[in-house]
Amino acid sequence: MSALSSGASMAASRRGRATAVGHLILVRVCATGGATRAEVIADLAPLFSHKLSPADWRRLAEKEIGQIVANSLALEDKTRLAPTETGLRAAARYLGLKTLEQTSWDELRDIGLIAKGLGLEKETPARQKQLARIDGLRTMIVQKAFGLSVKKNAPPTKLRAQLAVLALERAFGNRIKAGFGKGSSLSAKAGRLLAGQLSQNPRAFATDAKLIAELAAENAGARDATLEGLRTGVLRSLGARALEAGSAELPNPDERSAMPVRVSEPAPAMAAAANDAAPAKAQPKAYRPDLGQFATAVKAAAAARAEGWPGSRKAFISHVWDAIRTTEPSWQVSEIEFKCMLAEAHRLGAVVLANADLKDKKSIKDLESSAVPYKNTVWHFVRVED
Repeated sequence: MSALSSGASMAASRRGRATAVGHLILVRVCATGGATRAEVIADLAPLFSHKLSPADWRRLAEKEIGQIVANSLALEDKTRLAPTETGLRAAARYLGLKTLEQTSWDELRDIGLIAKGLGLEKETPARQKQLARIDGLRTMIVQKAFGLSVKKNAPPTKLRAQLAVLALERAFGNRIKAGFGKGSSLSAKAGRLLAGQLSQNPRAFATDAKLIAELAAENAGARDATLEGLRTGVLRSLGARALEAGSAELPNPDERSAMPVRVSEPAPAMAAAANDAAPAKAQPKAYRPDLGQFATAVKAAAAARAEGWPGSRKAFISHVWDAIRTTEPSWQVSEIEFKCMLAEAHRLGAVVLANADLKDKKSIKDLESSAVPYKNTVWHFVRVED
């Protein structure tokens, strides 16, 4: 084969191909009216500004533009770039679409690329449109990050309950399938406190909306939970992954096999909340108990601290908690987690809780610190079976 025919063959094999960064540029070129090189560089700069200097990004963009033009994905007429039919198909495949209609850059960025960044490009167009709204974007970020179903836009109360169930399962080391349904056994405040343990900075949140907003910002890598902040976080993550892909070419969009999709990595398991006491600098990995281990430890701690007479002995939950945090430091559970684990153990019949019918003023502090809201009552004691 002559050098000329060899070169032609190589050019043909490259036609219709682009790098990960090249596909991002191609999406911008496919917007209504195409784009100039300057517009491509300016509009995609936010995706790479945290990784590349302006000069480095400009050099990379110019190189990638040259490649997509050389590979017949785009045409350049004077200063404006426009996609070819092959380029339109490639961009559509990249965004998980069958075809790419004439769409503004704002819509391609705020819906198409956001969906791509979250690994939601296979969702229906109607579902993806929810990403354009701040509530929808926050919800879908949280759903995706914590492995919840993204088929529906769960209202804040339902999402909080789902997160509370997830937090309880994690408190038991995922060795129990929490069974309080949709979280109905927990009050809104208790469920929010428990779900708040999933935050990188576990704390109480005043409302469900604030809880969801904070979790969304954390898992999007955003500076804040505003619409612009969340979009920037998701797009920067997409840009970073494109850079990591380097010069590896994506498959030819004309091939029958689907283009590999790099779905957003699930949020890493949050570090378990430590006991209220200051944690050691090098804290060992938490060992979470299953239901039987938890119940055995609770009963032993309660028996050693119970008050009353045979047949009616019980221990303040706060006293049991003080014992557990001392005797079971490897659990690394917070007080909030402990109380919710206790309520679940009671619901499953592993331990028996009781409430204070008569409140003695002398023990009011112990009662308040022992309170565990559950359905329409509040538990204060662990009952001890003699």
